[in-house]
Amino acid sequence: MKLDVIKNARLYVSISSAVILAGIVAMVLSFQQFGSPLRLGIDFTGGSSITLGLACDSANNCGKNIDIGGVRQAIESKGFTNSVIQSVEGKDLKGVSVRTARLSPEQREDLRVTLTDALKKYGEIDPKKSQIDDVGPAIGQQALNNGLLALAISFAGIGIFLAFRFQSDYASFAIIALFHDIFVTAGLFSILGLTLGIEIDSLFIVAMLTICGFSVNDTVVIYDRIRENVKLDGGATKFNDLVNASVNQTLGRSMNTTLTSTLPLIAIFLFGGATLRFFALALIIGFLSGVYSSIFNACIFLAWWRGRGNNYNDSTPSIEVS
Repeated sequence: MKLDVIKNARLYVSISSAVILAGIVAMVLSFQQFGSPLRLGIDFTGGSSITLGLACDSANNCGKNIDIGGVRQAIESKGFTNSVIQSVEGKDLKGVSVRTARLSPEQREDLRVTLTDALKKYGEIDPKKSQIDDVGPAIGQQALNNGLLALAISFAGIGIFLAFRFQSDYASFAIIALFHDIFVTAGLFSILGLTLGIEIDSLFIVAMLTICGFSVNDTVVIYDRIRENVKLDGGATKFNDLVNASVNQTLGRSMNTTLTSTLPLIAIFLFGGATLRFFALALIIGFLSGVYSSIFNACIFLAWWRGRGNNYNDSTPSIEVS
């Protein structure tokens, strides 16, 4: 059974519009509540950082591996929730780093004692390998600005590439599809921030940049097939039918690529630990949104645009929009 993209075009676009609208509403509510469209983590707002390292013996043996899950349970039981906990390992270093919201001196000492108690079974704490720092909001704001700048540069680069690769209308709708994927991912994380208290960190920016590359790649493949079919057809077939044929010819490739990319991410989300869980979730949402926008929105908008005034600039016949 072949997929008829144009026949149900309004349904597909309506689904995207509803998801984006829900995300925009969540961003407005989030801005009113937190001062930003998404709930920002300590990477962007600043906070306190505590690193404790274990003492090593003469052979630089720093003890057995640390169970980060157990450490997390220990500090969360003391009320230090929404903390970023990572293992720290090097040639002669093994320990734990904890980043959390800004703490008072008394709270920092309480966290240090809790963390020390949690690490007792792994060895003694080495004061020379331990430190407590405060990350100011200015540094966090700079990290956020740099992340947004990286996204803007990636969009500009992709736009320039598409402008050279395709005609202007192809490139424009590919960029719109890209914005769709970014808004869907950001909107859903805004909803999660309001409902479940999920915060975004620097890995979220990395995920968004990855989504940009994945999404535009899928759109380019489908658009290439549309352009090839238009040239081969020579005006004998309606543009709608060419779009549908092109989508079906690349559908298997798109689905297989998304499936093989998403399955490892699901495994990371389920078993990869708290640090990578929401990074994987952002990629899962973005990849699924990317394949949806490439197959449906980008092709539908191109078909609708090429139907305006029955003028295509590529010798294709008139298009009938359902």
